[in-house]
Amino acid sequence: MKLRKVKSPSPCLITQAMDIIGKKWVLLIMYQLLSGPKRFTELEAEMAISGRLLSERLKEMETEGIVTRHMYPEIPPRVEYELTPKGRAIEPVINQIYSWSSDWLKEQQQIK
Repeated sequence: MKLRKVKSPSPCLITQAMDIIGKKWVLLIMYQLLSGPKRFTELEAEMAISGRLLSERLKEMETEGIVTRHMYPEIPPRVEYELTPKGRAIEPVINQIYSWSSDWLKEQQQIK
């Protein structure tokens, strides 16, 4: 299959998208949230990411409209993060990346 370069009216769209999702951990956070809302500690434990960096990424993603933060008035306070429709829209892309990497990792392991 031959790929052709798609011309767009704004050649910076890919760059703009990569500025958002290309940061370390962002796609993995999104992948984790595809299964539904999660608490901060759940994300931290599942990904072995530092709390400081996870907090920073979640704030950036919230600013971009990718994630919403729900705070529940309980004691102790409960905070959950969830993908917005904008964040959830990347699910087919994440699935394709997973499929691509799965195929190539299998092939790479067979070569070794």
